[in-house]
Amino acid sequence: MKFKLLPLAAAITTSLVSMSLYAEEVTAVKPELTQPADPLYDRQQPLVLTEEMIQQVLANVPDTGFKFTGYARYGFHYNDDIKDYVGAEGQKAGNAAGRLGNEGNGGEFQFNKAFISSNDAVWNVSVMLEHWGDNVGLKKFYAGVTNIFESQPNAYLWAGRDFHQRPQQGLNDYFWMMHDGQGAGIKNLDLGGLKLDFAGVAQASSGTGDSGVYAITSKLHGISLGELGSLSILANYGFESDQYDDNGVQTNPDSSDAFQIGAAIDSSWSMGGTQLILRYSENADNGVFWKTEDLTALYASFSGNVQTSDSFNTEYLVAYHDYDDKSSESRTNYSAIVRPMMTWNDVHSTWLEAGYSLVDYDESDENSAWKVTLSQNVSFGFAGARPMIRFYATVGSADNQVSSNTYDAKQDTLALGAMFESWW
Repeated sequence: MKFKLLPLAAAITTSLVSMSLYAEEVTAVKPELTQPADPLYDRQQPLVLTEEMIQQVLANVPDTGFKFTGYARYGFHYNDDIKDYVGAEGQKAGNAAGRLGNEGNGGEFQFNKAFISSNDAVWNVSVMLEHWGDNVGLKKFYAGVTNIFESQPNAYLWAGRDFHQRPQQGLNDYFWMMHDGQGAGIKNLDLGGLKLDFAGVAQASSGTGDSGVYAITSKLHGISLGELGSLSILANYGFESDQYDDNGVQTNPDSSDAFQIGAAIDSSWSMGGTQLILRYSENADNGVFWKTEDLTALYASFSGNVQTSDSFNTEYLVAYHDYDDKSSESRTNYSAIVRPMMTWNDVHSTWLEAGYSLVDYDESDENSAWKVTLSQNVSFGFAGARPMIRFYATVGSADNQVSSNTYDAKQDTLALGAMFESWW
């Protein structure tokens, strides 16, 4: 099979441009594939390019195949109490009271290069730096290739350090699975109408090597449920190698294995879309890298959006997270977030987000938090586009009856801030 090099290079480059903190893992794919346009479709699925998209970028994308991409948010956040942000202590499912006006600064900055070999194999190499703390670190450095197997032209083979299996929810900024690390795998392996992703990854150490913690990950996707939507099934297994210190003493003689299984059902309808997520873990929570003996964790959530008019849209999420480690730390987290959004024109929009988080400890008391954020936004091109500059005010309260510090067990918060957010 022979491809025209310029359109293909443009297409691959476009897929690399779409990388962001929340975006798809970079996968080179062929333009003739199609994918349902579901606003809540699993964001870890490969980006699929259409012929129309290719034609749109031909006049604008350089034929070097090189792009600078990334995600970032930075700004100021003034508050009048001890803690900068509102949350119930002990909550496990991300920013359970809502993330709008309630999140810190940071960014990820990526450089991508696409190649096409003489045998029409399509390659990409990516490197990413991240800044979410005091230091800048290497988050990604990997290479991938597609169109190398005659029987599997759309399969994508990769190796290196990468974001890995990190499906994410927007309103609570929660990665309900995450196995970032270094390893190798294959994506989009065609099983007769279904697609399989399979990989072996190692948790990266503080240097360039492995920490001795490993995971086998898998995802079966593209399962049609008819009018109900599409189903993805994820299953992972975590284990550790025999590690020894400088004195020859084994550092993890009693380490436990871990496994988890999860499913996501994505549906769309005339006024929006929904996503149902279920996940069960043994000796782990949202990742099998991080193991706790005798822990069982169950996570369930239902999220979606309702577009009632061209100018008004509402996103929502309800979640249940049971964290049972057979101790006084066992707890159940209930949370709900709703975000109505009003679009005034192509540039200006107003968002209002309200959220509530309750952490119910099995053998003691409860922690709770609520917050409401009003955000006035200036965005690029349309209401949800990025870059976006937000001016926001947040009011909220936390009542932590089970607290590690008595001085901040209760707080009432008023926060004012301005922040830009962008992916490019």
